[in-house]
Amino acid sequence: MKKTEEVAHDNLAAENYKSEQKIEFDWDAVLEGVKKDLYFPPSWLFSIKVAKIEGKMVTLEAKTHFQALWVKNHYLQLINDAARNLYGKEGFQVTIDAGEENSVARESRKDRVPDNGGIREPHDPQTASFFSSSNTFDNFVVGPSNQFAHAASYAIAENPGMAYNPLFIHSGVGLGKTHLLHSIGNHILKKYGTRLNTFCISAEHFTNGVVQSIKTGSMDKFRNLYRLNCDVLLIDDIQFIAGKDSTQEEFFHTFNSLYTAKKQIVITSDKPPSVMKNFEERLKSRFEWGLTADIQPPEVETKIAIIERKAEEEQIEIPADVASFVAQNVLSNIRELEGSVNKLFAYSKMFRERITLELAKQLLSNLVKKEAPKIITIDLIQKEVSSFFELTVKDLKSNQKQKKVSEPRQIAMFLSRKYTSSSFPEIGNKFGGKNHSTVVHAVKNVEKKIGRDPSVSNAVTALSTTLEKFITS
Repeated sequence: MKKTEEVAHDNLAAENYKSEQKIEFDWDAVLEGVKKDLYFPPSWLFSIKVAKIEGKMVTLEAKTHFQALWVKNHYLQLINDAARNLYGKEGFQVTIDAGEENSVARESRKDRVPDNGGIREPHDPQTASFFSSSNTFDNFVVGPSNQFAHAASYAIAENPGMAYNPLFIHSGVGLGKTHLLHSIGNHILKKYGTRLNTFCISAEHFTNGVVQSIKTGSMDKFRNLYRLNCDVLLIDDIQFIAGKDSTQEEFFHTFNSLYTAKKQIVITSDKPPSVMKNFEERLKSRFEWGLTADIQPPEVETKIAIIERKAEEEQIEIPADVASFVAQNVLSNIRELEGSVNKLFAYSKMFRERITLELAKQLLSNLVKKEAPKIITIDLIQKEVSSFFELTVKDLKSNQKQKKVSEPRQIAMFLSRKYTSSSFPEIGNKFGGKNHSTVVHAVKNVEKKIGRDPSVSNAVTALSTTLEKFITS
């Protein structure tokens, strides 16, 4: 038989075990702990319910798929920290079901896509649902064509409202301005959480909000949302409000309110403010108050980097010659570039076929631009040289002997020999009927000066760069 002390010890252990088993998970208490770390907890957070408890594992359930994802991505760590404070490290582990939407979620789909022109209650993080989680700074490929816009965007995301306000990004279609806009929003959410109310919307969305507010007589609510409850406003494709007087009026006052309160504003457009049509001048001038950054079409090297990045993401091997072929032939924008690459990847996966240059040429024959190759002509050279030296083409073709004319003429002849297949007599004929020996002398004279005359050397280098850009543009 056990000793009395041993029996007592066993009984006490059993009671403690039973006591531990009786501990219930208090979701309301955990929520109270979470509230302390949130400046503006969304009202829907308190509608989250406990779906099931299995041992020490607690599964929560949200009303909508969006809310479940938002909790999973932004609040779950706070929830588990609060639970540990209540129950200790060995206490409950909390998760949330973010799978397919249930019937309640489907009924509540309107919670995610508003039918009131985009008006949402202040501090409701659903406003941030316009961010694309796939558009971040991490997967934005930086090159010479976009590095300035990228650097300015990142600086703003690190310290909203501190510099570059407003930031105005402009570019052609599909070059990455919307990617940067969403990258700013995602970075701010990651760094500041709900401490900053960040709204990322399209100009069309803003316009719809104005129209709906006028129809329903709720303009004050609309104004308060953007002017009083917004810390960062990211607005895409501002050119959409061109010619819309009421929308421009509302945006003008919204801009002023946010700017005065040192709230960050980022705007994208398909063109710079100075050439925007059907916009009030006072609005265009405000667009230029901060920093204007443009994004140019990507260079071949940047396009190759984009292709290789996508290949890494898809875990597909793409040969260097294929990447180079696609980068050099898909000329329009990054969207078409990615579409071409996606077509290659899809075919490779579907038919389990290795990607080759022959396959790429076959699959992308209808996507590759069939443009006539650009060539450098003597007329083009004469135009660029005369512009560079502030002369006229007529001067280059004349018989003037002054150095300010004769030296540029010789440089133009040298470049004509370098970049065209024209013979010496053909070149002479294009320069006012000069004879063969005159052109030969000009070419040899420039060749000698390139090595010892910095002014001639620099002029030839600059003009060569300009002409070569014409070929690759």
